[in-house]
Amino acid sequence: MMAPGRRSSTFTRLLRHGFTDPSAAERLLDGPELSPVRDDPFLLEALGGTADPDLALHGLVRLLEAQSGHTARRELLDTLIAAKPLRDRLLGVLGASAALADHLARHPRDWEALVTYEPRDLHPGVEEFERGLAEATDPVLLRVAYRRCLLSIAARDVCGTTDLAETAAELADLATATLRAALGLAQAEAPADAALCRLAVIAMGKCGGHELNYVSDVDVIFVGESVDGADEGKALRAATKLASHMMRICSETTVEGSIWPVDANLRPEGRNGPLVRTLSSHLAYYQRWAKTWEFQALLKARPVAGDLELGAEYVAAVEPLVWKAAERENFVVDVQRMRRRVVENIPAAEVERELKLGPGGLRDVEFAVQLLQLVHGRADVSLRSGTTLDALQALAGGGYVGRSDAEQLDVAYRFLRSMEHRIQLYRLRRTHLVPESEADLRRLGRSLGLRTDPVVELTREWKRHAAVVRRLHEKLFYRPLLDAVAQLAPGEARLSPEAARERLVALGYADPASALRHIEALASGVTRKAAIQRTLLPVLLGWFADSADPDAGLLNFRKVSDALGKTPWYLRLLRDEGAAAENLARVLSAGRLAPDLLMRAPEAVALLGDGDGGGLEPRGRDQLEQETLAAVGRAEGAVQAVTAARGVRRRELFRTAAADIVASYGTESHPVEADQGALVDLVGGAVSDLTAATLAGTLRAVVRDGWGDTLPTRFAVVGMGRFGGHELGYGSDADVLFVHEPRDGVDEREASEAANKVVSEMRRLLQVPSADPPLLIDADLRPEGKSGPLVRTLKSYEAYYRRWSLVWESQALLRAEVVAGDEELGRRFIAVVDPLRYPADGLSEDAVREIRRLKARMESERLPRGADPKLHTKLGPGGLSDVEWTVQLVQMRHGATQPGLRTTRTRDALAAAREAGLIGEEEAATLDEAWVLATRVRNAVMLVRGRAGDTFPSGARELVAVGRYLGYGPGRVGDMLDDYRRTARRARGVVDELFYGG
Repeated sequence: MMAPGRRSSTFTRLLRHGFTDPSAAERLLDGPELSPVRDDPFLLEALGGTADPDLALHGLVRLLEAQSGHTARRELLDTLIAAKPLRDRLLGVLGASAALADHLARHPRDWEALVTYEPRDLHPGVEEFERGLAEATDPVLLRVAYRRCLLSIAARDVCGTTDLAETAAELADLATATLRAALGLAQAEAPADAALCRLAVIAMGKCGGHELNYVSDVDVIFVGESVDGADEGKALRAATKLASHMMRICSETTVEGSIWPVDANLRPEGRNGPLVRTLSSHLAYYQRWAKTWEFQALLKARPVAGDLELGAEYVAAVEPLVWKAAERENFVVDVQRMRRRVVENIPAAEVERELKLGPGGLRDVEFAVQLLQLVHGRADVSLRSGTTLDALQALAGGGYVGRSDAEQLDVAYRFLRSMEHRIQLYRLRRTHLVPESEADLRRLGRSLGLRTDPVVELTREWKRHAAVVRRLHEKLFYRPLLDAVAQLAPGEARLSPEAARERLVALGYADPASALRHIEALASGVTRKAAIQRTLLPVLLGWFADSADPDAGLLNFRKVSDALGKTPWYLRLLRDEGAAAENLARVLSAGRLAPDLLMRAPEAVALLGDGDGGGLEPRGRDQLEQETLAAVGRAEGAVQAVTAARGVRRRELFRTAAADIVASYGTESHPVEADQGALVDLVGGAVSDLTAATLAGTLRAVVRDGWGDTLPTRFAVVGMGRFGGHELGYGSDADVLFVHEPRDGVDEREASEAANKVVSEMRRLLQVPSADPPLLIDADLRPEGKSGPLVRTLKSYEAYYRRWSLVWESQALLRAEVVAGDEELGRRFIAVVDPLRYPADGLSEDAVREIRRLKARMESERLPRGADPKLHTKLGPGGLSDVEWTVQLVQMRHGATQPGLRTTRTRDALAAAREAGLIGEEEAATLDEAWVLATRVRNAVMLVRGRAGDTFPSGARELVAVGRYLGYGPGRVGDMLDDYRRTARRARGVVDELFYGG
């Protein structure tokens, strides 16, 4: 029995050498397998140098146990102690890969593959690996031989004999040798098929790029031709059998597991296309049907197995097509679609652990490099490498990428790929997820040389490199453009004007010459302002390119910068407040309305920040009214006062539009708002509150200017239509009624003249041409319409409604809500109209028929000539009018008995009708979806065009911009229109049932 002191000493040594379970390690060291060498200082030191000493020791004991006898065990131990290269290689592998430890336990003599240490073993190529696989005469033996070769690659990797790029190249060479061996086995089993055809295997993806992972699908394309005199159809069938058999040999699971899946889905037509095509068939497809991503994939095409001469012919034939891809008509749209990071399919819990697809992941680097190759490789053959790191170096050497940026990306990419390699090596499983357990993170960190505090150091380094990739991903495209025009570093390679133009066109800029002039004007010079712009522009240009109109975004940014460039806070805001720059980029490139509002008072840029004075959250009516009335109070005269009120309105319209755009497009810090109804409510409520505050301020200004503190008559403004319903859009007029009541002792004529003068002056002042958008007041819903007086007394309204009111007027009053003026008078007006809009006995059948007749007439008479009814958001089937009239009919029928229906808001009334069981759950959801979508389309049209519209714009770029606002990416305009028609059609079905049939 071991003395306590001895045990304590060994326990401490094991801890010091990195063992996490010293007790178990001590038992293994004392076991019969290792007892002869348990005290050897080199063994313990070598175990402590591995990624996971406990795992390495356990694997070593298993390997010793698997030896055929005492002599074999002694041979292994003697070699292990005497030969440092073997010790480091073997223990390094055992401490990094449980899967390779399993392989060694099953094949205990394979450790001998690690003994030789000659120069030719340091960097083996395809020939060396082919020799290593040569004796494999069936799929099972091929797997064993493959793992034996993999063992030597892993040993060189974990010992630092090869770096990341060399390891990835060796893995690709081993894959090449394996594909050749598998094809040889398939041909040996079917010599008749082999005699009929020529079959070339083209490696794609990381295998083709000579940068393969430990465990990855091996992407291939097959090219087949008939041998001289053979029938082409028979030859292709034979080639297909051989190709299928080769894939099965590599992919199927046997007692020795599988090698890796062979994936042929990059072929023309994907999995729906034939597995093997002739060269001419490939070319016909690529010339007529191929998409941009397919040419991007062909960047890495490399013949690896089968008929290498045919493979070389294939690569030579498709290469000219690859380098002309950037000239294709849909290249820009395809690139925009590919550039939008697709992380929606990654489970939310895994996004931050994704090394490949997550933000700042490997795909960001690979995509950026490949895109720049496609754009500039047409004219510069030095860029035509399938290997990411080689291509990145070539791009930097040619000035297509900043040298410093390229160096940082190279380092980050190598680190992230090394993480990926070591994660996969552990279990030899295909994964790109960073593990979560501390033990796995500790082993991973130690395998990368992080030994002080592996988990903390690994996490820090991983996040740092991912942040570098995220930061540089967009700048990679744009920083060289600045260098090309600013020319601040003489002697460095930089983009030629033609290369800069090509890059801007590829990234979506329609007028590259003007774009370069704007960039030059913003970034040239040695001033502090120019220096900050050079920092901001690479990122801003990327955000502009992500919009439907990058040119407008850049032009608007130059205008804002020219207006505010000498203001110290402007560039500081964009540089220092994370959200401000991206918010500004989104706002400036999303259409005309928001930039127009901003240009009228550029200092409103401050709203886009997240510090003091910033924030895009719309303000409430009380706060708006308080500010507006205060501004009016400080002004001299009605004109100046209303100008101040309109200034507040313009600023707040910009705030609302900016909030809407940012929520619709999403930013890095704030994802797209998923609840489209919430965005509609936000805009409708904000614009309605703002309009009410503007009217209150204007009323105060006019009264004060003409009568001092008190008007001779009480006066109230009643909102109608969308205004009363809190549903105003950006371009909506303010539908109102004006009501007054003479004060005690005031002559009715004097009161009427005063009220009419107030209305006339309010309308005039709110439409005076100025830098602020006008606010149009529409009083056509008043009794007798345009023929009736603009203002009536409360008694006059009461008399008219009691005697003359028509059913459509009662329906219109469903939206009546007091918005400004005398609150008590407003309440009494509402009390007068409530019995009309919510009749105690509901609606008579005659009234229902009249409402239906009016609706039908409106559909046939008011739709603009030439408009597509199915896309008209207001009057078309399933549009706003359909939904609103259906809801209003329910309100008038049941509002007297259902208090929830007594609301001016369409969505609230619809929800109340559903709660009361008056409209079914599914029908209510259908109507709500259609109403929200139609409202969003109208808001989008106003934001994009700067003027109101009830249908989709006809211009292609404007239509794309509307689509982007609605969440449809590049190339999805057709989907947007189809979705609208489908939604409206379903809503019309509900309207036909509830409004016309109920």
